[in-house]
Amino acid sequence: MTPDGYSSTSCHASSLTATRASLLLSINTSWNIVNFRTGLVRTMVAQCFKVAAASPDDTHTARLAEIGCRHISLAIDNRGTNPVKDAGLFLRYLGLMLREKPDVYLSWTIKPNIYGSLAAHILRVPVICNVSGLGTTFLHDGWLTRFVKLLYRVAFSRSAVIFFQNRDDLDLFVESRLVRPEQVCLLPGSGIDLDRFAPAPIAPREADDGPVFILVARLLWDKGIREYVEAARRIKARMPQVRFRLLGFLDVENRTAVPRQAVENWVQEGIIEYLGQTNDVRPHLADADCVVLPSYREGTPRSLLEAAAMARPLIATDVPGCREVVDDGVNGWLCKAKDTDDLVDKMLRFAESSGERRLEMGLQSRLKAERQFNERIVIDAYLAAIEQILARRGSS
Repeated sequence: MTPDGYSSTSCHASSLTATRASLLLSINTSWNIVNFRTGLVRTMVAQCFKVAAASPDDTHTARLAEIGCRHISLAIDNRGTNPVKDAGLFLRYLGLMLREKPDVYLSWTIKPNIYGSLAAHILRVPVICNVSGLGTTFLHDGWLTRFVKLLYRVAFSRSAVIFFQNRDDLDLFVESRLVRPEQVCLLPGSGIDLDRFAPAPIAPREADDGPVFILVARLLWDKGIREYVEAARRIKARMPQVRFRLLGFLDVENRTAVPRQAVENWVQEGIIEYLGQTNDVRPHLADADCVVLPSYREGTPRSLLEAAAMARPLIATDVPGCREVVDDGVNGWLCKAKDTDDLVDKMLRFAESSGERRLEMGLQSRLKAERQFNERIVIDAYLAAIEQILARRGSS
């Protein structure tokens, strides 16, 4: 690291304009940056950008320096909807940008997108936002949803580029006039490193073993945890050899977080194996036969992208985000949201399918990941957007 806290890793400038330009990234967890944006950050550093990330401190914060990113501690209440506290967050963003004077502000997740963008617009800092999902707020229709839409409309009014991760979310924002068509661009989720997430052979099973299902997600009810557990309960009553696993964060700061006691009860009941959380999901995906995500709505779910890249069959709900990754009947099955009966039906189809059928679905998952979700597509889109902004500023 250099004295100012930035990476001293050698770089090659893509243009004179971009050399040493300052980029400020913000997201609601450091964990998200390390797990989903490492390739993007490393490429930015290699292109001679000065990269800083504003996010809350968590167990992954120390790893930001390893990828060349200077960390700025920023408290964000991910769970709360208190307007006074959110006004405080806006003021913290304003102070942060006055100190940092970034050339471009890049954001992900709701509060950095809204309050960071508002602060950036006041200081005339160009903004690139990413709507990685609409969160639980858009699953309901009430005053909070209307208020959030108003905030989005104001916050995005002067954004240079707004990336979306699925067509449904993009169309919703355009049709609701929260954004203008010329501002938006569609990305294949956060992309996936196809070398790191390589196809893995199916783990050998004993003759009387059943398949292993796994759900990888933050443990929120909106991820379909309730439906997954109830499906596991019903299937195990019929096929006790089938195994059901959960992998992901407990104690999440979110209004729809699954209580720890509920998970402990499921484990004691013998229907769920809880694997905790991990910095490397690959061994767990390799040890599973099928990856399940009965979510109510997504941006483009990273867990499905990782599973597809590792050649795993998928079962997910027919909702925005999930349907982009699962081709029904080809690399897995889509089921109805909040419908345990339909989820059970699709999981039983998989459990009763032949080994050859499972291998073919896994192969189709990998081919789809290669065709549509290569991380390089996302990185190139970001670099192009940054270059355009800097070029315009240089010519003005």
